[in-house]
Order: sequence, then structure tokens, then C-alpha cells
Amino acid sequence: MNKDSLKRTDPAIEELIVSELKRRATGLELIPSENHTSPAVLEALGSILTDKYSEGYPGKRYYAGNEYIDKVEDLARERAKEAFGVPYANVQPYSGTPANVAVYLATCEPGDVVMGQNLSDGGHLSHGAAATLSARLYESVPYHVDKEGYIDLKEVELLARERRPKLIWCGATAYAREFPFEELGAIADEVGAYLVADIAHVAGLVLAGVHKSPVPFAHIITTTTHKTLRGPRGAMIMVTEKGLQKDPELAKKIDKAVFPGGVQGGPHNHQTAAIAVALKEAMTPEFAEYGRQVVKNAKALAQSLMEQGLTLVSGGTENHLMVMDLTPFGKGTGVFVQDALDAAGITVNKNTIPQDPSSPFYPSGIRLGTPAITTRGMKEGEMEVIGKWIAEIVQEVRAEKLPDSKEERIATLKRFHEEIGENQKIREVKRQVEELCSKFPLPY
Repeated sequence: MNKDSLKRTDPAIEELIVSELKRRATGLELIPSENHTSPAVLEALGSILTDKYSEGYPGKRYYAGNEYIDKVEDLARERAKEAFGVPYANVQPYSGTPANVAVYLATCEPGDVVMGQNLSDGGHLSHGAAATLSARLYESVPYHVDKEGYIDLKEVELLARERRPKLIWCGATAYAREFPFEELGAIADEVGAYLVADIAHVAGLVLAGVHKSPVPFAHIITTTTHKTLRGPRGAMIMVTEKGLQKDPELAKKIDKAVFPGGVQGGPHNHQTAAIAVALKEAMTPEFAEYGRQVVKNAKALAQSLMEQGLTLVSGGTENHLMVMDLTPFGKGTGVFVQDALDAAGITVNKNTIPQDPSSPFYPSGIRLGTPAITTRGMKEGEMEVIGKWIAEIVQEVRAEKLPDSKEERIATLKRFHEEIGENQKIREVKRQVEELCSKFPLPY
């Protein structure tokens, strides 16, 4: 394949890709759900496997010509089972939310009670958030974190005993502590519920041995493959021995829910191949060391931020991410800090905090993490410096206040966007960020 084909065929797209590559190379990706994949993963993802239609499963396809595709998918499934120590894996889901929808379809009927971590407390949309399909089809009963920022297990137990859910989710998108799989598994067993561990954020940490595995305690495990697992954008569903003991047909039900049950059509074979490559990489000593460094870096970054007087939800982190509480500077401050950091070449995302006084569109926190910058080889010393830069920028925009009226908000944010790039402190930090990044090249 000619690497110059895109440049000749569509120079506009080629130029945008090059621009994105430059943005990443000269900036710090701190969004904890993002990472930098290896050249091998990218090569599989951009392969000719994208051309083949493969509805069904290995040995049971609806199209001919799948003998090699079957081997690719079998290899991915076997590697998933070996890596996580489970008897079953489905590697076809396009992404995390469709994987979770398949779990609902395999285990629940419309109207059944389900429980998941409340969205503003760090939970995920697909775990029963009000605006989603999961809340429209099922009766969603959210649980919360306590005042220290940890999952409130007493509340979970009380709600489970009272509401008798069919399914309990354990997993989140902005939770900085280790997930209590064992405790939630015991609660699920008591009320006869399925415990589903959505480990999208911590899958790589589980394989590296720096986060407890859900396998002994959960019935079903879902995960994306592009966060700490450092693979392509995709997902997997796994069933544990405990899950098969609860329902020997569970694996078959999940396969049918993914296809042809309505979640999706034919698998993306290039994605499946890239997942297989990522899983092979994840079962190496080098990856285990990477996972350990991710957590070391997260703790070092959290410590640096707190030493600068900034507040973190739950007072720190035990995994790869942290959530900064910006309410000391006013409600809805997350949007200002996110955009100011972005102007300085530090990419984070605005995020709600528990009991946020503002709306999800203008939240009072930011979420940041260390998977991508650890992939580039940065360590604790760099985390200390990055924490200081973030604190400087937070202080620079601390006077910004979010107006109450919609019209004033629009005008304020427009003015802020126009001015922030010219701020001298922001420009100086950006220069320093670019200098640091030049010492830690991207892996591709």
C-alpha cells in the first residue's frame, strides 16, 4: 500500500490529519479516556480487513470468504480469555455503550430495575442516566458517592434490598478510587442480581496488576479497548465462571444480543484485528510496567495539584485519573479552566463533580489523567511540573464567573475564547509545554 495515496487523493484530509498529529506531538493529552496506540495497532486498524463483511460468528457467517477473518476473531477472543482469565469473550461490539446495551438485552426485560453509579457522581451514561436509552427502557435506580467521594456501599445495599434490581453496574467514567467489586458482588448475590463490571477505564490497570480484578466477583465484564488498554476504539464483553454458574446460557444470550439482536450489524474486522494486537501487547512485562507507571504518575500529579492548593474529589486517586473540584472559584468554572488549559496545550475535559451546583453543560470540575503522557515516557518528575502549570493557569482564570442568564453566558464565553489565547501567562506555559513534549516523542 502506497503511503502517499491519501496525500494525492485528498490533500485536505491529509493536511487535517497532519495537523492533528502536530497538535498531539506538541501538547499534553490528559483526558483519561484517551491514549496513544502503538504503530502495530494502527497498522492492523488501517488494514484491508476493513473491506470484508462478516455478519455472524466464526464458523457461522452469513457471507462466504471469511476463513481468515474467522481466525482473526478467534485469536482476539482467545487472547481476551487468556488475558483476563475468563471462559467467554465477545470482541465484536463497536464501542462501550453498544456493549452495555447488549448486556441489558441479554439479562433484562423492559421495565426491570437496574442500578448504576449516578452520572454526576462519576457514573457512565449507559448505566442508567436519565437522558439515555437505558433509563427509558429500564427503571433506573442510581447510587451515589459519600461525602469523601467513595461509592456509598451502605446506600447500595439499602437500595438493592429495597428495589431488588435485576442488574447492578460497577464502573464509572470519573471515579478516582479502586472499584469495590467484592463488596458489590456480595450485594448482587444477596438480591439475585447480575453484577456487571464495566472496566472500560481500568482494564489495562487490571492486566498490569495495579487494580483488583473483577473476575472472581462479577458475572459479566464489559470494557472498551482504547483507554488504559491502549488499543483501538472498540469494546469487549466477557462472562466469568460465576456468570455461567448463574446462567449456563449467558454467553449465548450475549452473542445473540450483539448480533443479530439489534445492537449492531457485521463486525469491524480491522478493529477486531487491532484489538487482538493490543491484547498481545498487554500481556507483556513491558505493559505491566507501563500500567504501574500510569498509577505512579497519577498519584504524583494529584499530589502536585494538591500541594498547589487545588481540591480533588475524594482527596486524591488510586488509579489513572482524578477530578478537580473548582467550586472554590465559583460554580460552572470547569468550562473556563478546560479552555484555558487547551490554549496552553494541555488537554483535559470539563466534568461534573458530586452534587455539582451547576449543570452538566457548564460543570464545576475538570477530569484529567495520565495514560497518554505515560505512554510517551513521562514520569513523576514531569508530573510535578505539569501540576504546577495547571495550578498557574487555574489561578490565571479564577476571576472568571459564569453568569446565570443564557444570554450573558454566551457573551461571556465568546469574550473569553477571544481573549484567552492572547494571555501572556497562557502563552508562556504553552511554550514550556511544547519544550517538554519535544523530549518525549509520540510512539507513532
